[in-house]
Amino acid sequence: MLIFVMGLLSTACNKGKNTNVIFKIKFDSTLPRLDNLGNPSSIPLGNAAQTPDFNKISAHYIEFAPTMYTALGEGTVVYMGEQTTAGGSTAVDFSQAVLSGNDEIFLTVPLHDITPGTYEWVRVSLTYQNYDIDYLYSGTDYTGSLASFVGFNTYITSYDLNGETVAINGNKLQGYWGFETFGTVYEGQSEGTTVPNPIASTSPIPAGSCVVTGAFPQALTISGKEKDDIVITLNLSINQSFEWKDLNGDGKYEPTAGDTVVDMGLRGLYPEY
Repeated sequence: MLIFVMGLLSTACNKGKNTNVIFKIKFDSTLPRLDNLGNPSSIPLGNAAQTPDFNKISAHYIEFAPTMYTALGEGTVVYMGEQTTAGGSTAVDFSQAVLSGNDEIFLTVPLHDITPGTYEWVRVSLTYQNYDIDYLYSGTDYTGSLASFVGFNTYITSYDLNGETVAINGNKLQGYWGFETFGTVYEGQSEGTTVPNPIASTSPIPAGSCVVTGAFPQALTISGKEKDDIVITLNLSINQSFEWKDLNGDGKYEPTAGDTVVDMGLRGLYPEY
């Protein structure tokens, strides 16, 4: 009888345990700086770059891919953020975006919602970055806050930038940014966004998207019978990720001297679990 009762209790405890896959996002300035094809990237002649001080980031889509030949969308999609057509075309709904700081939990997905399998790659569509950068004005160094929208298309009612509210009420394509300093916000559009994809030759991503691809150090296997949570850390390379045309070659971002933003993309995804 004692063994029978203990068995019932054990079964009840197992059924009551909710096992999850937990995603954390971490910013790392020491990781390699990659180009769109996942190759090491240097700063082009005539440009300069700096490593921003990251505050928040958001992602809109997470997918596990079994192999390098798995087409985008044909893997296991574990997360899709909210979208809207309020601005006309389909866009990420920024008002419902989940924002995460460094090494914070971004997402928790019940294990039973993920298809069991073995996955070598993970894809993450990044949509929003908020960070501080250094700039030069009239010979003096200052720091300002930048909001960078890198998703394929984002519907923004308004956003807060270091205490300043910026009203948009419309869609903004990839590369839109706002920059705040001393209570004034300046807006612009970058020329491009680097989106590293080491398997671009076998599994490309659409132009204008920000689906960064990274390989697990060893394939992630999910059986669906795990008794403990699986914690996945999405390590993002922010190594000199803010890049501009440096007209006078002083290595400092100086908008009043004609320096223009070239790139605000992340420089690599290195997942681990």
